[in-house]
Amino acid sequence: MGDELAGALGQLRDLTGRSLRELGRDINASSSSLSRYFSGQAVPPWPTVVALCKAAGRDPRPLREVWERAKDGPTQQPASAPIRNDLPHDITAFTGRQAELDVLLAAARDGSVVAIDGMGGVGKSAVAVHAAHLLTAHFPDGQLYLDLHGFTPGRERVDSGEALRVLLTALGVQPGRIPDGGAERAALWRSELATRRAIVLLDNAADANQVRDLLPGAGQTFVIITSRRRMVELDGVQPISLDVLPAEDAARLFVESVGGSRLGDVDEVLRRCGNLPLAIRVAAARLRHRPTWTVDTLVERLRDGELAVSDVFEMSLRQLDPAQRRMFRLLGLVPGEDIDAYATAALAGIPLANARSLLEDLVDVHLVQEPAPGRYRMHDLLRQTARADDAEADPVPAIARLADYYLSGLVSVKELSGVLIPLPVIITQPPPALPDLSTFHQAVDWTDAEWANLMATFTLAVELRIDAPAVGLAQLATITQSRRGGIARLGRALVASMPAAERLGQRRLLASHRYLRGAVLLRTGHLAEAVPELEAARTLMAAEADLIGEALALLQLADIRLFTGDAAGAAELLREATELLPASEAATRVQVWGGLGQALVELGKYEDARAVVAEVRDVRRGAATAAPVDQQSERVCLEVLGRAALGQGDAQTALDLAEQAVALNQATRQQVFEAASLTDTAIALRHLGRVEEASARYAEAARILERAGEPHRLARICLPYAEACLLTGDAETAAVHFATVLELSTTHGIDYLIPISKDGLARAF
Repeated sequence: MGDELAGALGQLRDLTGRSLRELGRDINASSSSLSRYFSGQAVPPWPTVVALCKAAGRDPRPLREVWERAKDGPTQQPASAPIRNDLPHDITAFTGRQAELDVLLAAARDGSVVAIDGMGGVGKSAVAVHAAHLLTAHFPDGQLYLDLHGFTPGRERVDSGEALRVLLTALGVQPGRIPDGGAERAALWRSELATRRAIVLLDNAADANQVRDLLPGAGQTFVIITSRRRMVELDGVQPISLDVLPAEDAARLFVESVGGSRLGDVDEVLRRCGNLPLAIRVAAARLRHRPTWTVDTLVERLRDGELAVSDVFEMSLRQLDPAQRRMFRLLGLVPGEDIDAYATAALAGIPLANARSLLEDLVDVHLVQEPAPGRYRMHDLLRQTARADDAEADPVPAIARLADYYLSGLVSVKELSGVLIPLPVIITQPPPALPDLSTFHQAVDWTDAEWANLMATFTLAVELRIDAPAVGLAQLATITQSRRGGIARLGRALVASMPAAERLGQRRLLASHRYLRGAVLLRTGHLAEAVPELEAARTLMAAEADLIGEALALLQLADIRLFTGDAAGAAELLREATELLPASEAATRVQVWGGLGQALVELGKYEDARAVVAEVRDVRRGAATAAPVDQQSERVCLEVLGRAALGQGDAQTALDLAEQAVALNQATRQQVFEAASLTDTAIALRHLGRVEEASARYAEAARILERAGEPHRLARICLPYAEACLLTGDAETAAVHFATVLELSTTHGIDYLIPISKDGLARAF
């Protein structure tokens, strides 16, 4: 379809000022069909064009010739790649603000930046989201939305560096490409936007400094900023200041929100609500759910005193019974974006059924929102009201209960994931109920869904010095979420909770903390820092007679030896770890022997490595270990056998074993290990002369690690693949990958890989 007709139809839509859903309802067309017409993917029937012209108040006859030309041309555009649309749902019963919308739509044609300011609850976000929905078809390269939490009670505002990371990720930039420095991120953001036509909605900004680096440079991207402050420090920004609604618009909003006219003094209700859209909606919701009330009944509830805007919320609170009001106050303490009924039950310390009932009560009166089935959140102003309603209360008991809930869930995840290290987790208040976490996949799904809320609760627990849950959450998060990557972020949580671990004064708990800290440093390539942490952990574990913990610390130290090319030293440490373990400790023994097999492969002792694997499998069969542990030990066995086969020149067997490992890692959702196994398949394929297949497998592995934000592991898989390229006579490709290792090592401070990659480059040339 020609761009001419699509542009004309888009102008008609702008003139109507309606959302796709509203417009579709008015002209009897589906919103999905309208979206295709406005984006140029299809030609509408002529009656639909006439109906659009009628809705916009325009004569359709001048468009007839344009429509005929488009109709005779191709009607279907080639399928395009999916684009990102993060916009929140368009608000129902959107009312007024036509002048502001006109300014926004005009500014969008110029590709400029608009900043909407006004008091809290005045409808800034509603106007911005509504305008963005109206403009979606004109910005086909994406619609990005980011809440900057500039004025969110209890939340730290999002700094510009983190905002840039989120926005770049939304554009599809892989984590490995995102620089660490703020200025470099801003430059990359501007570069990515230069060739795109997108909408970026930056909601709830604190001030100009927070958004300055988020603005585009050249290009046609349209940015909308909302804030309670005017952005006078930003040059070239079109300001739009929102006041409360005019009387006519406020009355229409009230009537539409109520669901129709009611007898009584609407003007008095509006006066009590200060014509503030959010307050009007809350008051109208109260009336809508009380069919026996009149407007005058509502006015009576508002007439107890000369109420400010916040008193509208207070009026709603007075309608709650004590249990509902207590729940409202507690929900104001929630540190995450949302919450489910299980976490709510823990927060309040009540049975699950009671929590569900109370949540539904609060949803009914619009004091809590349910943006998705079973997920609940509170508007910023209502959250502020909830906290002010009980400002003297101590938040620690409720947050401690919530933290113990997340801690209990992570314990289930740990047990199902086959994690061996014993952690002295302290759960003071077991939650009233947990969701069904009886299978590995259920547990992983729960952790993924709750991750942001869990970490927000951890941060608040650290701030409030709720020490036991803070330490437990940091430790369990590290060992259960490392499968997803992002190990550096998990390490920061361990650092933040270290003072709490020290205050608790439990030597075994502190040993676990230092062990995990060392493991994280190892996996981020900071080996010199990892060694003292692991040695300290080993000493503490030995003092506690914790043989398992001590053996696992030796296993980590052996990994460091392997990383630095000291396979003989690694084997010595692993044999020492084996001697520590009693014969009955099969699961840990399997892990240690798996590491020994890797060391023997590095030493070229392939038959010895095979013998170790055979012994591992015998122990597993005799011990009947839990499935996840069994699967992880099988992965290690497959890796050892495959690499031994390759060392002995049997590339086909190596490939078969590596493909089995890939399938196992996919089944257990171990992304990081999957990347390693994919690299093993790529190396075997190289040796078999199947170069194109090898390149595809390696590229897939690299993509996984880039998405996961694992530069150290990316360098680690790139190195053996570069060696394989060199060994099979492809020096040019080898040089490219050695250079990549050098770049990653230099950028992320992985010192021990730099001389290896330099040597590889020299050999490649």
